[in-house]
Amino acid sequence: MDSGPPNLLLLLLLSSLLHFLQCAGEQSLFVIDTVGLRILPNNTVQSGTPVTLHCQVTISHDNIPHLTHTFQFLRDDSSIYSNSTTADSAVYELGPTRANDSGNYECRVTVEGKSQTSVSQKLYIIGLQIPVLHLENSSPYMGEEFTATCSAPEEKGSLLFRFYQRFRSGEPQTIKQPATTGNSSETKLVLRRVGDSFLYCDYEIHLASGTKRSNRSNEIQVIVKGLYISPVMNVLPSSDVYEGDIIEVVCQVVGQRTDIEVFLINKHKRILKSAQNSLNHRFRVQEGDSGELVCKGVWGTVQGETYHSITVKELISKPQLTVEPVDIFEGDVFKLTCSVSIYVPERIKNESLRFFIYRDNVNVSTSATYISAANPNKNGNYTCKVQSATFTHSFVKESQKHVIKTKVPVSKPVLSVVGGTLVLGKRFQLLCHSDNGTLPITYILYSPNGHFESRVVSKPGESAIFNSSAIFKSSDLDKFLCHAKNNQDRPPMAGSGSPLQRSTNIIEPVSEPVLAILPSMTGISEGQNVTLVCSVQRGTPPISFSWHNMEGVLTSVTSEKLQESLNLGSVRQEHAGGYYCVSTNPANETKQSHTVVIGVTIAGWKKGLIAVVCILLILVLILVIAFKRRIFRSKRRATGVLSVKSASTKVERLSLTQAEVIEAANGKAP
Repeated sequence: MDSGPPNLLLLLLLSSLLHFLQCAGEQSLFVIDTVGLRILPNNTVQSGTPVTLHCQVTISHDNIPHLTHTFQFLRDDSSIYSNSTTADSAVYELGPTRANDSGNYECRVTVEGKSQTSVSQKLYIIGLQIPVLHLENSSPYMGEEFTATCSAPEEKGSLLFRFYQRFRSGEPQTIKQPATTGNSSETKLVLRRVGDSFLYCDYEIHLASGTKRSNRSNEIQVIVKGLYISPVMNVLPSSDVYEGDIIEVVCQVVGQRTDIEVFLINKHKRILKSAQNSLNHRFRVQEGDSGELVCKGVWGTVQGETYHSITVKELISKPQLTVEPVDIFEGDVFKLTCSVSIYVPERIKNESLRFFIYRDNVNVSTSATYISAANPNKNGNYTCKVQSATFTHSFVKESQKHVIKTKVPVSKPVLSVVGGTLVLGKRFQLLCHSDNGTLPITYILYSPNGHFESRVVSKPGESAIFNSSAIFKSSDLDKFLCHAKNNQDRPPMAGSGSPLQRSTNIIEPVSEPVLAILPSMTGISEGQNVTLVCSVQRGTPPISFSWHNMEGVLTSVTSEKLQESLNLGSVRQEHAGGYYCVSTNPANETKQSHTVVIGVTIAGWKKGLIAVVCILLILVLILVIAFKRRIFRSKRRATGVLSVKSASTKVERLSLTQAEVIEAANGKAP
């Protein structure tokens, strides 16, 4: 089998792969040496001069063919042109330059990820194009609106235009400054002074180097013509009329033009009629038509006005509804009266004058008065109407609404202690309250000491709360008195303090406690049962009693009684000392008794025992002395010889020791 061709193909593949790996292992070596930028013909040129930017790059490399250069031109750090080429230079034409082309220019060259920027070059463009002013109308009427255009078509960027008016005498005045636009601005102008003047314009451009201002444009003479279109106005038959009369208003513009629109406007700015050049309008005047009528002529934006005042007198005034009394309480009789203050009898038929009274738009009376007893059913909005007629027409007038809301008399007030608890001897608060009664209600509290104080409750939720000084007897509550009043024509309602004792938790503070010792403090000896009794004369239970000695609290107890006791039991010597007791109750006033000192003596049997022991000791002492003397005499008889002893250095004992006495008592010889 022939394996030649496959082996040859394999050799070719291996050779190609080896060549590829060799090429991939090689790196492109290059360095961007310089990037230069030139501005031609110069860095400072006059406006309109063509300018060329020329960028040149030099690169050192390791025989790399066909390097691609990316040229980027920048003005004030913003890209204005970019191009990629194998050439080592690039050119950008600015064309005829304008002020907006001024700035700092740079060229940045990028080659396979490496970049370098030229030194910045500053371009100065000297001069601005002189703007051109164009007017739509150079002889407008005073107040007529016309179009003006100011343009600098060769300039670039956003320009701020201004329009000026110059009179033959005086300084130019800025008459318009539209918002910033491109290189042209069109606006509407209105001139309000008759005569000739000159208009011109200029503009500003904001550059990175600052703001530049152009020279003024061409001046155009404008002749402003007067257009007198104020109408002539007549009111017939008179401008001083009565309501219901018919008047005719004639408005006419006499002038150069026949295309003027005429408007008749009343004092409320309502257009009554309009027409071309002239109009007449007939209408029946009403009570509220008095005031100025305006006749206005309008041609485009030009206006002229004429004013004429008319006075419309009332034949009969708007009726007034009065109510008596002012404050109406349930059960009161009230009266409504409908009346007019102006009346022209020579123009009104007497028999035509009629009055009507309404409650909530329902007729309740066909006369000028209405009398009724007050109750909630009579509450509502009351109005009255007067109807009359002249020899030519009739009319009806209505009064303002009068709201009647029957008031509720105040009920008998009730006194209560705020919080429901009163501590004798402490200040407290009293609430005076009536369940019924229309606000405002005046409450007056009279105290047992003769003082009184008032409170006015005018809003729902308010309370008449009074601060009272302390009382020391619960019976003093009966002496409080509260008056409530919401009607000046009625006596106040009175509420006494008699129910207060039943409705109030009255707490009397405890009096100073007294500590007593049972049995009597004199003659207390060991083993006796001793009781400490703590008692108070006054105080609302429950009362808390506690017993104390110098070391602290012994015990405490709460009781419904005025006294309690503590049994110490069989006392001992350690029970001796000072004792006192403390009492308190819900009044939270703690009272302490005087301190009582208890002395405990030795028990009687101990005293007897000590006495017996003492007697026995004396007897033993006597026996011992007698015994010693007998022995001494016996010795002297035995010797029969008298001798004299020398003085001893030891002092002879003349008394027995306690041990010797005890031994003698127990029957032992010394």
